[in-house]
Amino acid sequence: MAKTNPSAKSRLRRKMHIRKTVRGSTARPRLSIYRSANHIYAQIINDETGTTLASASTQSKEFDHEGHKGNKDAAVKVGTMIAKKAIDAGIQTVTFDRNGFLYHGRVQALADAAREAGLKF
Repeated sequence: MAKTNPSAKSRLRRKMHIRKTVRGSTARPRLSIYRSANHIYAQIINDETGTTLASASTQSKEFDHEGHKGNKDAAVKVGTMIAKKAIDAGIQTVTFDRNGFLYHGRVQALADAAREAGLKF
């Protein structure tokens, strides 16, 4: 943890605590999210093989959104995109990895949209 920003250190500490228990498998891959000030990213990862099975973000080509891409509306669209890609790949259930971010705001909006689109956590 080389970051000197106190909030970044806190997030990385929470991330390490979460990742001790949350593992993605072939039967139940891990839905990992990352949010920055301007964008939000989601990937479905199989930790046994170390491969990314599906990904979606506000920077992907199929994302069409007018205006700011770092708000709840954009997070909802990314959540539905990742759920649709997962279901197309044959993935029904995932484990949710919030990556040290608090389950609030954009993180919660993405998770709720993915659940409504058919993913089971």
